[in-house]
Amino acid sequence: MKAHIFRTEVAGRPLQIEYGALAGQANAAVLVRYGDTTVLVTATATKEPREDVDFFPLRVDYEERQYAAGRIPGSFFRREGRPSERAVLNARLIDRPIRPLFPKGFYHDVQVVATVLSFDPDNGPDIASIIGASAALSISDIPFNGPVGAVMMGLVDGELVVNPTEAQLHKSRLELAVAGTKDAIIMVEAGADEVPEETILEALQKAHEVIKELCIWQEEIVAQVGKPKMSFTPPQLDETLVQEVRSWAEGRLELALLADTKEDREKQREAVVQEARELFLEKYPESEKAILQVLHDTERDVMRRMILEKGIRADGRGPKDIRPIWCDAGFLPRAHGSGLFTRGETQVLSVATLGAASDRQLLDSLGDEPFRRYMHHYNFPPYSTGEVKPIRAPGRREIGHGALAERALLPMIPSEDEFPYTIRVVSEVLSSNGSTSMASVCGSTLALMDAGTPLKRPVSGIAMGLIKEGDKAVILSDIMGLEDHLGDMDFKVAGTEKGVTAMQMDIKIQGIEIELLRQALEQAREGRLYILQEMLKVLPAPRPHLSPYAPRILTLHINPDKIRDVIGPGGKTINKIIAETGVDIDIQDDGRIYVTGPLEGCERAQEMILQLTKDVVPGEVYLGKVTRIVSFGAFCEILPGKEGLVHISQLAKERIPRVEDVVDVGDTILVKVTEIDSLGRINLSRKQALQAEPGGEVKESRKKAGTAGKR
Repeated sequence: MKAHIFRTEVAGRPLQIEYGALAGQANAAVLVRYGDTTVLVTATATKEPREDVDFFPLRVDYEERQYAAGRIPGSFFRREGRPSERAVLNARLIDRPIRPLFPKGFYHDVQVVATVLSFDPDNGPDIASIIGASAALSISDIPFNGPVGAVMMGLVDGELVVNPTEAQLHKSRLELAVAGTKDAIIMVEAGADEVPEETILEALQKAHEVIKELCIWQEEIVAQVGKPKMSFTPPQLDETLVQEVRSWAEGRLELALLADTKEDREKQREAVVQEARELFLEKYPESEKAILQVLHDTERDVMRRMILEKGIRADGRGPKDIRPIWCDAGFLPRAHGSGLFTRGETQVLSVATLGAASDRQLLDSLGDEPFRRYMHHYNFPPYSTGEVKPIRAPGRREIGHGALAERALLPMIPSEDEFPYTIRVVSEVLSSNGSTSMASVCGSTLALMDAGTPLKRPVSGIAMGLIKEGDKAVILSDIMGLEDHLGDMDFKVAGTEKGVTAMQMDIKIQGIEIELLRQALEQAREGRLYILQEMLKVLPAPRPHLSPYAPRILTLHINPDKIRDVIGPGGKTINKIIAETGVDIDIQDDGRIYVTGPLEGCERAQEMILQLTKDVVPGEVYLGKVTRIVSFGAFCEILPGKEGLVHISQLAKERIPRVEDVVDVGDTILVKVTEIDSLGRINLSRKQALQAEPGGEVKESRKKAGTAGKR
């Protein structure tokens, strides 16, 4: 098959899309090349819509192949298994900007698959995959209101950089993924090191300029090779039924929305739904699904009208009002650190655990980062929403929310030199009614400070919403679940008093203007700082001491050349230290050694390591242990792993016929280092040691009974 090749340039590097030669049975497939990164992106749809659904069944998969980076998987089976956390996050990154652009009422199953075939760390496959997904959908016959462009923005040495290289990312204070159409921004995902809001807005504006160019380029591609879009008929409701149900339900649903609590709102709403069933099913017996749809749409319209026209939210708050906050720290007596954060009906318990360097997570992904020292895990059990469901392994929601909270706190985690612990935080959602991920950030800040982690500064977070109809728009602070479900935006912002550390924006409309983003960021800053002050009333600073149940870590720095002395042949020496002291020992290539365990065991292990790595000094006197006897002298261990020879002529002040007349194996004797020769061999003298320390004989001991007479 003939390939159609289209080229452009982004950030000074070639971007290429190839269409027509690969995966011909998909609705469309493109091969995206950005630098040496190569991603195959396919878009496939079923020929018929799914029956009995009222949602768009889109699935996005991101497949990493280890061969893309020239590696063999590290798993037991030596093949790729379940997606890595990074793969799950990238799948979400692709999903979020394309999902709002499918037409309403299109219920065909659609699957987008991005497979990384070649990995170039300077050109991220995540951004290439978003562009590839947009191109494949735009070229295909699948209805799609794109195209979409995407870029990554960095902040290197104070300058904004488009699609930074790997080296630039290591120095960057900002990692901002932005996706959008020609007209507006659709998706934002960011990690930052206390970057001011104005700088982020500038980055968004610069990103959108590049996105516009990418969208125009894709439109040119579609004009040349695009397929006609398939026709579909959105489900139609009986207009008479719609008007009757809507006019009956509007007032009742408004009263239900104004109830004080989520439980009361749901009870009143269910009462309205049940009454509507009884009333309208008599007249429309085959239309239960349609009646429920009208009730849902009416509730949405009533809630939005209340906010736009009256400035009143479902729970009676104004647009900027934040729900009551209650916090606690040190909630769990045996945990290393714990923080309980409650905001309205959202409640999260975060628990911090401190571990040794060996507890770091080993990563088996395409990136070059081999370990993760700070881990944030998020659990969302069914009871948090009052439901009964099986508890399963973490899904995309749990992984995504945990990663967002981790990203928010990571810039404030102290360096390994300052605080040499592996840190794991687990956020347990106890009750959910809006923005549990930002509640996790707040609870985890308290948990880390309760554990004595010297955070650079405390972090708080808030979720912002949007209601927009035509030219009217209202930004909402601290959205609850209903406003997320029926609103137009979920914009999460976390940070310190100095700036933003993480952001995530998803919208349900086809884009948001920069000025609205400016307003949302400023309103988020006000709310975030208010929440932070409420948190600090409970725990204003990290605790000065670690929990008594947390392990202690002692850090040693030795000459890297002496690492082999600590490890010993086949690990014999280090295993002996671990067995005798009950500690964990982690040795780094640069000579850093972390000793983790009870304080007494750490101190004992530290002394043993220092003895092992101590240099032998000519002229010094040591108490040595006789390890071997030969005809011409005795070998003594004067430091762990350091052995020297006492010649027979140096064993006693007088001349002796046999070594055994003076010492036996196991005896401890005073010896003086007389020489270290060019081969590193140590020569010792007991005679000179006794002369140097009169009365030193009392320090010596004989291992075997009856040997004292030999002297």
